[in-house]
Amino acid sequence: MAKYLLKRILYGIFSIVAVVACVMIMIYALLDRNLVFAADPVFNKQTNNQRTTYKYQKWEEYGYLDYVTYADWLKELTQNGEIDEETRSSAVTLGRTEAKDSELTAEYVAKFREYYESRGYQVERLDAIMQGKKVANGGQQALFAYKDISLASRLLEYFGGIFEFDNIHDVENVVGERGLSFTLYDPLYGGNKFSPAIIGNGTTHKYLLYFDSKFPFVHQNFLTISLGTSYTVNSGVDVFTTMTRSQGSYVKSTVTYPTGLTEDSADDLHTATYAENSLSSNMVYAERFTDDYTRTDTVKAGMSKMGYSFVIGIIAICIAYFIGIPLGIMMARKKDKLIDKLGTIYIIFLIAVPSLAYIFMFKAIGGKMGLPTTFDMESSSKLMFVLPIISLSLPQIANLMKWLRRYMIDQMNADYVKFARSGGLSEGEIFSKHILKNAAIPIIHGIPGAVLGALTGAIITERVYVVPGAGNLLTEAINKYDNGVIVGVAMFYAILSVVSIILGDILMSMVDPRISFTTKDR
Repeated sequence: MAKYLLKRILYGIFSIVAVVACVMIMIYALLDRNLVFAADPVFNKQTNNQRTTYKYQKWEEYGYLDYVTYADWLKELTQNGEIDEETRSSAVTLGRTEAKDSELTAEYVAKFREYYESRGYQVERLDAIMQGKKVANGGQQALFAYKDISLASRLLEYFGGIFEFDNIHDVENVVGERGLSFTLYDPLYGGNKFSPAIIGNGTTHKYLLYFDSKFPFVHQNFLTISLGTSYTVNSGVDVFTTMTRSQGSYVKSTVTYPTGLTEDSADDLHTATYAENSLSSNMVYAERFTDDYTRTDTVKAGMSKMGYSFVIGIIAICIAYFIGIPLGIMMARKKDKLIDKLGTIYIIFLIAVPSLAYIFMFKAIGGKMGLPTTFDMESSSKLMFVLPIISLSLPQIANLMKWLRRYMIDQMNADYVKFARSGGLSEGEIFSKHILKNAAIPIIHGIPGAVLGALTGAIITERVYVVPGAGNLLTEAINKYDNGVIVGVAMFYAILSVVSIILGDILMSMVDPRISFTTKDR
């Protein structure tokens, strides 16, 4: 079993890498990169050379290429001590054309070109665009180098940054001694409540481990998962954080800040991260905090995108199994009878009618019955979950009925059933000990996939009922050309698929002892 699992995990890792590589090839090589500017209001305001440099800046931001300006290169030389500030300030000024460069500028422009061309970059110079005797709006001269990022480099950088471990050397200019401290009495509770915590100085997060009253009650910031940064959907925020961060209105409570100041606030002080010089530059922070760990998340009333999707999905799955399996069994046992014909009509209806059509039909019927037809995070009513759950569970019920009926009928016509009858076993014994057990194996194999699939959400259902779940995230990212989210969500889906297959195999072997994943030498 262990050998099988190791093999499966290795194959799974290879599959995940292959999926991410294919998605990256499609995004960065096959699609026109100019599409990222389709909904960019800033791009349409740019003109002349300014528009060109803006494009390259954005392409670097979106991960298409590495982009370096001449001014940035000179600044780097100054920081490294290779040139002084006076030389930099003199050499940084480009002439309107190459012929009008000063002698010093021409020298460093030549060095810039040689340095980057030797490393595979393309160097591009844009001469000033004139309007009469003046430089046209946005027509300033520019010099920069760029190089497309290779697939291998892209993959290494992406997978190398998925897991980020917080440590005491993350912050450069921290005040005080770097290190970790352990306390049994969290100072945020006044030091009088038993609440163990590990606090860092020099780490990105102040609290690396802490307890509170929110499930799962113990939380950690030692390890951060990064699936990719969003550019447009949730600008500057990681995909994993976007899916797992709570939503909705702020929940205020009485908060006592490290300085002793007490306010009604939604700040979650346990999420404090380091922001250099924030204490000295902001009077509000100075009143509340004693160090530069001032950046905090807020407590919100709603669940995360993944939370809403999972709650709706898992309830729909439970309903589907509780209803679909008994009906599938009855259809198989009463083959060609009334219940089988009615079940077949239901299955054909769900297969034949487009999902969007019957979801809108259920929405209309539910609205007439007084059920909420759109989701409202501010509402405390649980009735808003009803229609999305019904819309998700009905097709799953039909699917379970169809496949269980088929598997059972196949088993009922198998030779071993005929031998069992000839051996004197009753129909009840044959059904419970043989037919149902064998027919249920493929259904059982799909349970982990159905459960984990609930985390991804349902695209159409969530859009129709305006559910703030994870299902709409991928389509929104594709519409907005948010490459970071597309790659991150694809990675997330690939991981869930691999894990669900492995768990399905394990569950199948536990249910049926005849299935073994070990090989014996003969």
